[in-house]
Amino acid sequence: MRHKLLLLTRENSRYRQLLAASPLPGLTLLGDDPLSIQEADIWLAEPALAAPLLAHARDLRWLQSTFAGVDALTKPRQRRDYQLTNIRGIFGPLMSEYLFGYLLAHQREHLKYKSQQQLRQWLPGSYKTLQGQTLLLLGTGSIARHIAQTAKHFGMRVVGLNRSATQVPGFDEVATLDALPQYLPQADAIASLLPSTPETRGRLNATMLALLKPDAVLFNLGRGDVLDLDALNLQLAANPEQQAILDVFNQEPLPAEHPIWERTNATITPHIAAPSFPEQVVDIFTANYHKLLAGQPLAHRVDFERGY
Repeated sequence: MRHKLLLLTRENSRYRQLLAASPLPGLTLLGDDPLSIQEADIWLAEPALAAPLLAHARDLRWLQSTFAGVDALTKPRQRRDYQLTNIRGIFGPLMSEYLFGYLLAHQREHLKYKSQQQLRQWLPGSYKTLQGQTLLLLGTGSIARHIAQTAKHFGMRVVGLNRSATQVPGFDEVATLDALPQYLPQADAIASLLPSTPETRGRLNATMLALLKPDAVLFNLGRGDVLDLDALNLQLAANPEQQAILDVFNQEPLPAEHPIWERTNATITPHIAAPSFPEQVVDIFTANYHKLLAGQPLAHRVDFERGY
């Protein structure tokens, strides 16, 4: 059986080059014209680009997302008569680099010394070590496990929260998400890696944020709607020693008028903590395509009910 592939990405040209060099027997790569939406039985697509076109797909059998997050494709009214797979297993190193890059820069007072350099001042500070500090990870999936492994190299205590308190290697302790109020006051650094689900949306609200240590560092790296951004803005305004490093937002791009931009103790990055590189995506797609040909279960299949 031959298959027809539709590309829906902002990097279609690069994907075409990579797919042409990959062993994909029996696969025809369609053009970008609208009729391809009806003809293709396989889509390699960014969720936000694919979501509004799903209703026009006539023969869709499998959609391989180019991202880990597939929120746009799992909403209740979206169709679910196809296999949806996402990207996993490649983001841990990138997310770890991002988190510890900012965390170490903060703890070692990089900005302070850079400012002093401009003034030619020699003033040793009082930086902190990560040794003995507690890192709280909301989520214990593959990304969190990689971050936990890195944290242990720095001598940190690592606590993870997940749905069922399932114990995970590499963590000193694992509890349920309902235990968040218990663990937030203990944490020196907190990183949300949670997916967007009815159970996770709004978890980091004003009540939870009020439990943060006076000098806690909060990362939001999973989904924007887990965090109440307005509540965080007020929290940071009232607690100047706290820090927030934010890479994901409920609305992207983040509106220019949102007051969080003005917080000197907030760092805002445009969803770049762990990008999906086309080369890695094509490797995952190719492996899954061969599974499809062999009649085997596809890797990284998304549960529409859970949303991940």
